[in-house]
Amino acid sequence: MSVGPAGRTASPARPSFGAAIRFLARVLIVSGVLLLADAGTTLAWQEPVSALLTAREQSELEEQLESLPAPRRAGQLGAARLEALADRWERRTGRGEAFGRIELPTLERDYAVVEGTDQASLHSGPGHYPETGLPGQPGTVGIAGHRTTYLAPFRTIDELERGDEIVVEMPYARFTYRVQKQQIVEPSQTEVVDDVGYPRLVLSACHPLYSAAQRIVVFARLDEVRPA
Repeated sequence: MSVGPAGRTASPARPSFGAAIRFLARVLIVSGVLLLADAGTTLAWQEPVSALLTAREQSELEEQLESLPAPRRAGQLGAARLEALADRWERRTGRGEAFGRIELPTLERDYAVVEGTDQASLHSGPGHYPETGLPGQPGTVGIAGHRTTYLAPFRTIDELERGDEIVVEMPYARFTYRVQKQQIVEPSQTEVVDDVGYPRLVLSACHPLYSAAQRIVVFARLDEVRPA
């Protein structure tokens, strides 16, 4: 505080209206840059904030898979033995718990899979449709995943080609599938996961990118089974 002429005390300087406007403008510019960076990252790769959250969930799923005792394995994995092992694993795996792992070698991606395809479950990574079978059981195994958020595990499944491998590793065996085809369907076409008389895997995700108008579905047929 200073003393002005005639002994009067000068009031502290107050920020001008123009200074406040300039400050607000700087805040808006910085915010805009951050939003553009976030949008650019999402377009080029995936939404970064949800990716960090899902990365933590993936770590927890991996810990579950490592810590849970696996079902007893047999030397010869015949159809009956595989089905019995799958049945046992199905009984012990609850919604939101670790289901197994999926590997997409040609896309250089691999993830822990969670049981369930509800919103909360898919925040953890790819999710197994509970109404479909497990690898080793008769019928179709269905797995869904996001393409732009929550680590975007299925972002590039449109690049899978006929003959490409998809591996689903369960605690009791390792299942290798070969891609048959892709198909774009409506969300109401749930028959894509119906039993077709042979063991197969179906991957599904929203289509096109940044939209939930349709679904992209990848069909793959079981090619090989090996001990875990």
